Amino acid sequence: MRTSLARGALLGLGLWAGMAPAEEETGAVRAQADLAKGYCERVRGTSRAEAALEMAPEVFASVGAVNAGDATGGSDETPLGSPKLRVTAGLGYDFVGLYRGHTLRSRAEAECRRYQALAALQSAVEHGSRLGEAAALDARARALATSLPRAEELVAALRDDLRDGGATLEELNAVQVRLDNLRSLARDTAQAREQLALEPPPPEGQTLGALLSAFEAADDQVEVLSGGLRTAAAWRLSVRGGYDEVFDVEQSTPLFGQLTLGYNLGHFWQGRANAQAREGRRQETRDAVDGAPRRVRQLLGELRITERSEQQRLGEVSALVSDLQGQLREVEQLQTRQVRRFRDYLLLELARLQAEQAYLGAHLDTLRSLLGGTGS
Repeated sequence: MRTSLARGALLGLGLWAGMAPAEEETGAVRAQADLAKGYCERVRGTSRAEAALEMAPEVFASVGAVNAGDATGGSDETPLGSPKLRVTAGLGYDFVGLYRGHTLRSRAEAECRRYQALAALQSAVEHGSRLGEAAALDARARALATSLPRAEELVAALRDDLRDGGATLEELNAVQVRLDNLRSLARDTAQAREQLALEPPPPEGQTLGALLSAFEAADDQVEVLSGGLRTAAAWRLSVRGGYDEVFDVEQSTPLFGQLTLGYNLGHFWQGRANAQAREGRRQETRDAVDGAPRRVRQLLGELRITERSEQQRLGEVSALVSDLQGQLREVEQLQTRQVRRFRDYLLLELARLQAEQAYLGAHLDTLRSLLGGTGS
C-alpha cells in the first residue's frame, strides 16, 4: 500500500513538475488580467455613455405664444399686441462639454489602473506569508521527483538483502522511516500546490512597492480628475442657433444665433475645497484600517523578516548538503556492508535536505523579486 501511495505521489509530482513554466506564467498573467476586466469594461462603458452626452450637440425645439403685432387696448391706447404662434428649433453646443467628456474618459482609465493595482495587492494580502510559495513548492516537487525513485530502489534492495541475510531488520526499519518521511513530504507538497492552484494568482513581474505606488498614484489621479470635473461645472461657453419664426408677424429672416459665456462665482471657493478633498483621500487611502495599502505595508515587513530567516536557513542547509556530499564521495570508495548501509542513510538524508534547499532557494528568489532587492 505504501508503494502505491508513493507511486501516486510521484505521479502527481511528475505532472506538476513537468508543467512548462511558460504555461504556468501565461495562465497567471491571464488570470490577473481577467480579474480586472469586468470592472474596467464597466467604468469605461459608463464613462463613454456620460461623455457622449457631454461632447455631442443638443437639438432643441419649442412651440408657444408671444404677444406681437400692432393691437392696442386700455384707456390710454397702449400697444398690447396679440398672441401669436411662435416656433423655435435649432442646435446648441456647450464647448466646456469637450473638456468634461475627455476628463470622464481619463478618469475611467485611472479607475481601471487603480482597480488592477488594488486587485494585485489584495491577492498578495490574501496569500500573506505564503506569498511566493508556488515557485518554492515547484522546486521542491522537482527535487523529490528526482530523488524518490532512487530511494524506493534502495529500500527494495535492502529488503532483498534482509531475505538473503545480508541486512538486519533494524537497518531496514531505519531506512524505511526516512523513506516514509520523503513520501509524506511529497504528498504534502502536492496537496499544497493543489490548494494554491484554487486561489487567485499572486502578482508577478512587479514588486509590491511598485504595485503600491501604482495604486496610490492612480487613486490620486482619480481624485484630481474628479476635482477637475467639479471645477468645470462653474463654466459655460455655449452657442445656439437655428430657426425662430413668429407667425402672422413680418420677419425678413426667421433665424437666430446666440453665444453665451457663463461663470459661477462659487468657483472662487472650489480650489481650497478640492485640495482638502485630495489630501483627505490620500490620508484615507494610506491609513484605512481595513485598506489594502496598510495591510500590504505590514505584509512587506513580514516578508522581509521571512527573507532574512530563510537566507540564514539556506546557508545552514547548503553547508549540510556540501558536507553530506563529501561524506558520500568518501564512503562510496569502500565496499563493506556497514559502509553501504551508512551510504543509504546519507542518500536519503541528502534527498530531504536537497528538497529543502530547492524550496528555500526558489522562495528567496521570489521574495527578492517581490521586495525589490534583498529586502534587508
